[in-house]
Amino acid sequence: MNKKFTITSRKVLTAAVLATAGLALTACTTTLPRDQKTRAEVIEDINTGSDAAIKRLYQVAPGSRDLVAQSAGVLVFPKVLGASVLIGAEHGNGVLRVKGKNQGYYTTSSGSVGLQLGAQSKAIIFVFKTKDALDKFLASNGWTAGIDATVAVANVSANGSVDLNTLNEPVVGFVMTNAGLMAGVSLEGTKVQRLEESNAAASNKSS
Repeated sequence: MNKKFTITSRKVLTAAVLATAGLALTACTTTLPRDQKTRAEVIEDINTGSDAAIKRLYQVAPGSRDLVAQSAGVLVFPKVLGASVLIGAEHGNGVLRVKGKNQGYYTTSSGSVGLQLGAQSKAIIFVFKTKDALDKFLASNGWTAGIDATVAVANVSANGSVDLNTLNEPVVGFVMTNAGLMAGVSLEGTKVQRLEESNAAASNKSS
């Protein structure tokens, strides 16, 4: 009985070790992108994309230029990617700008905003209308829309314009695709964290 038990135990242990090794190998092969960008390249992409996203915002949302100019700060995520049919994760990198100057880089993640049909790319822009709202964001160790601040999402009215006067919350959100502002979306639960230099450095070393 003891001998049989020992043999069985060894088989179980061997199978577990092989399974663990297989998972580790899979993790290594799936976490090493072929074209890993340097942090400088990532930052350049964020800045270039954010310039284009802000320019696009001014085109599709008349009046948003004044809102941004009068705001305490604007957080721009020019390319938030998600791929799902109903529910899925989204991710993107962005920059916080205060009075037109870059003040820090951030990453956002969330569940899908609205119905997703395959892979989609969108821009998400948070406008901090007041200094108090911006200060709370800067002081947070991870910020979540709907929990740390109520975000009023701008929608297109029947005549194609955006009524910014109805957006009374201290934080205003815009969600855009190539077609324009998305209607009927929610940013509640969208998480924002600082894009740490250490994370970028670790990714570069692993490539």
